[in-house]
Amino acid sequence: MPSLRAMSAPPIVRVIDLETTGANPATHGVCEIGWQDVALAQDGRWALTDECGSILVNPGRPIPPVTQAVHHILDEQVADAPWWHDVARQVLDPWPRRVALAAHRADFEQQFCTPALTRGADWICTWKCAMRLWPDSPGFSNQLLRYWRKPDGMIHERGLPVHRAFPDAYVTAFHLRDMLNEASIAQLIEWSNLPGLLPRVRTGPDRGKEWHEIDDEVLAGFLHDRDVDVRYTAGQEVARRQQGGPVTRTTEEWLLL
Repeated sequence: MPSLRAMSAPPIVRVIDLETTGANPATHGVCEIGWQDVALAQDGRWALTDECGSILVNPGRPIPPVTQAVHHILDEQVADAPWWHDVARQVLDPWPRRVALAAHRADFEQQFCTPALTRGADWICTWKCAMRLWPDSPGFSNQLLRYWRKPDGMIHERGLPVHRAFPDAYVTAFHLRDMLNEASIAQLIEWSNLPGLLPRVRTGPDRGKEWHEIDDEVLAGFLHDRDVDVRYTAGQEVARRQQGGPVTRTTEEWLLL
């Protein structure tokens, strides 16, 4: 990541949102990409800029009704749109000012926005960072955070309709702006490279409880959960109880547990 002070122009983090035909890049394609830049202002605070937009993309296959029901993009709307590789680099690579890319639940976007398209950019996941910075939120979806936090300056209608690429990127950018004004880029990237740290248990009889409220036997069972975020969070709570500090592993190592 380039030095922020070394840049002649204000550094930016570009927020990305994708609408796709499905969740698996091997069999699905992108049908829309939206973006909204957040830049470091002269006063040392981060703010949204005028650099934003969206582009419809031809996914190269029909859009299934189940996903059309989410984003309402029609096959005929993307039939003459450019292909993903014709637009991806120009949106994902505003070099050299870009110091990172960001998305809400960025693991999804990263499946389609490969390192070859992003020049190996660092990513910030606003979902993972929200759980670290605002653990008292009743939930951590992009929209729930929007209405719980009520970010200053957000134009309500500009963030609609939900599940379209630009409105979702716009909403995410307000979360990112406030995160960058609370924590460093390096810290947000570090959290984003780890599994999610869940503030509360989300399944089973103890659903809704904070992790410190459940007993040791139940906690031990979560160490073998299928969900990497659950395993990671349980491991951190075990370490806290043993007063050994946080458990340090890469995301890949947690996936193998």
